[in-house]
Amino acid sequence: MAQIKKIGVLTSGGDAPGMNAAVRAVVRTALARGMKVAGIKKGYQGLLNEEIIDMDSRSVSKILERGGTVLGTARSEEFMPDSGKKKGADICKKHGIEALIVIGGDGSYKGALGLSKHGINVIGIPATIDLDIACTEYTIGFDTAVNTAMEAIDKVKDTSASHERCSIIEVMGRHAGYIALWCGMTNGAEDILIPEDKDGFDVDKIAKNIIENRRKGKVHHIIIKAEGTEMDSTDLARKIEAATKIETRATVLGYIQRGGSPSAKDRYYASIMGAYAVDLLRQGKENRIVCYRQGNFIDMDIDEALAEPKKGIDAYQLEVARLLSAELA
Repeated sequence: MAQIKKIGVLTSGGDAPGMNAAVRAVVRTALARGMKVAGIKKGYQGLLNEEIIDMDSRSVSKILERGGTVLGTARSEEFMPDSGKKKGADICKKHGIEALIVIGGDGSYKGALGLSKHGINVIGIPATIDLDIACTEYTIGFDTAVNTAMEAIDKVKDTSASHERCSIIEVMGRHAGYIALWCGMTNGAEDILIPEDKDGFDVDKIAKNIIENRRKGKVHHIIIKAEGTEMDSTDLARKIEAATKIETRATVLGYIQRGGSPSAKDRYYASIMGAYAVDLLRQGKENRIVCYRQGNFIDMDIDEALAEPKKGIDAYQLEVARLLSAELA
């Protein structure tokens, strides 16, 4: 088995807290295993632009606690067609990059798969705050994003109670409601609106719930809404206020959920996954995705990983979240 002499690493798609921990682990593990490391800036677009730098141990010093990604990330229309992927593969070969570690989500994996078809060995590391990659039970950035949102919602709850109003708080999650579900549970929300639960989005039902809770003495009402649900949060607030005659305000947390210093869990998992990715290459494995399942770090073939169907929200967990928020008095 020929030893790989040089690998590349890039971060792609939306940034996620813990990406830097993964980059650090990739670089330092590779160096310890006798490999050179090329850092590719600004994702696949940076690859096409040949924004490629040599990295050493000092390159990743003091980045463990930093949010975002020191390598940067960007969308790339140019990379999407097969011609773009072939160009990326040719550039890797030009720079002596024998294998590429891609840190990102499903879209990033699809790009990596395209590179593999043109002779570049790729290893994917799951990093997205949405927790929406089917092949893994954990994605880097989710824990930090949930804790950031939870702390912000606690603050909104304080002012909501002071003004005896209804508050709609929109969290991230275009196609996945995991952040909304976790925040709904941990913040004690009265209603949780997620894209996976079409039946839960009933304005009349929500309004009746608010009125009934007010009758029982509940002075404020919290609705956690994933951004991917069907109605604009401000429009929903207007509809609820019209139906209940109770002051209703919408708060969109937005990109604060992607930023900030990563939690211990995100730093730890990212570090293990980064080292694991390098060691897969050292073992001679090709075109794999690093996953976390049932308490273990494992790897899967990239084609199989991308073919896995989305599991969706666990119905029992959603039921418990709603049960615990009910005013039964």
